[in-house]
Amino acid sequence: MTAPDLVRWGTPAARGVLATTILGSGMAMLDGTIVNVALPRIGDELDASVSGLQWILDGYMLALASLILIAGSLGDRYGRRRVFVIGVVWFGVASVLCGLAVTTEMLVATRILQGIGGALLTPGSLAILQSAFPRAERARAIGAWSGLGGIAAAIGPLVGGLLVQVWSWRLAFLINLPIAVVCVWLARKYVPESCDQQQHTGKPNVLASVVGAVGLAGVTAALVELPVRGAADVLVLGSGVAGLAGLVVFVVLQRRSADPLVPPQLFASRTFTLANALTLVVYAALGGVMMLMVLQLQVSLGYSPTAAGLAGLPITIVMLVLSGYSGRLAQKIGPRLQLVVGPMLVAAGMLLLLRVEPGASYLGAVLPAVTVFGLGLATVVAPVTATVLAAAPDQYAGVASGVNNAIARTGGLLAIALLPAVAGLTGAAYADPVALTASWRTALLVCAGLAVAGGLVAIGVRNDVLSGEPEPEHEHPEPGECLHCGVDAPPSAYARSRPE
Repeated sequence: MTAPDLVRWGTPAARGVLATTILGSGMAMLDGTIVNVALPRIGDELDASVSGLQWILDGYMLALASLILIAGSLGDRYGRRRVFVIGVVWFGVASVLCGLAVTTEMLVATRILQGIGGALLTPGSLAILQSAFPRAERARAIGAWSGLGGIAAAIGPLVGGLLVQVWSWRLAFLINLPIAVVCVWLARKYVPESCDQQQHTGKPNVLASVVGAVGLAGVTAALVELPVRGAADVLVLGSGVAGLAGLVVFVVLQRRSADPLVPPQLFASRTFTLANALTLVVYAALGGVMMLMVLQLQVSLGYSPTAAGLAGLPITIVMLVLSGYSGRLAQKIGPRLQLVVGPMLVAAGMLLLLRVEPGASYLGAVLPAVTVFGLGLATVVAPVTATVLAAAPDQYAGVASGVNNAIARTGGLLAIALLPAVAGLTGAAYADPVALTASWRTALLVCAGLAVAGGLVAIGVRNDVLSGEPEPEHEHPEPGECLHCGVDAPPSAYARSRPE
């Protein structure tokens, strides 16, 4: 992109670019919140089993986690605005199909399609900001995007609950269509096109993406169907074997490729590897708890969808208020202390959630637990994202962020697939308050253990990893600047600084 094409702060074009990126990323974020809140209503209307609910969540996350790496590179190669708009349109159309689903299987299939759209648009928001604004104004643009996007995330639970309660869970999906239409109009009017043709001369590594997706899908299918069908079932065995084989082939392809999606040399850094291991287990714990909490609140405590959505609002508010401070503190004292203490606070919040059972009050049981939970996430999320970026070579800053985002979503994907079986929740047991509460307690203990493991892993992280100054041509946002309230995953900061 040449200098005359850049957007200047304070102009109508700058406001249009910000509105476009906030609407696009906010639509995907809002959808995740709404679907969680809507799960009990979906299960009741479609007569879905626990495995059906798992697939409704995991189908979306599977497509997103599998394709998000190649989606970021497609934007760099073929045009960030073009791929972003395709993703928004795809997401909007798939959302309508989700809203029209009449069976669990149809909803799962359309959720997979929705995940493909999400993968195309998710990395595009920050990439557009990085390429559209001059270097001196990027931090300001990213800060505005993060703050306004955080407000959207904060009101998400309320909006989700109201939409489900006013009419139907179907409105939770149909609402995306008008948002997508406005987003596309804004993108075409205000967002300049940009790409990095010089850095991408070969073909996209589609084969590796497909093999990786098959690997994740096979493992996920085996984990979800194992409690229902048993280990000897042909589908379970076949899916498990195909999944493991796919993941092995993916690793081999990455090691042999001249232009891999995930450069193996990234993992030569112990700090990069440990920070991603922490991300995997903490976001696995987070994904499992967030799925079951909305069920526990609505089924066992009798909350309405709106009240259940609002119950977790303090988590987002605490992250919105404190994550920037947390990032700056990590820059000042080093990230290790926060990467150890943050997961421990997350675990403490999960243990406090053990008190959320039939008859428990919000102020006495739910609020203290979600507040501590949120404090833990605010402590760890910005530092771990900054640590991943700082531990990677500058030329891999974009892909390092993409890897971290994909690992976070994979952690949630596997937790949702595995945790109900570990907790003894199968069939239609989620509709029984007694059975659900027993499984809820078991799940909280397992997830708290995962969070503690994440904190222990962080002991090996280099504490001086954030002390180095980035090279001018590979400028990174400061820790906390590009957080965008990473409740479901870290920010998708694929973009590197572009030549002026």
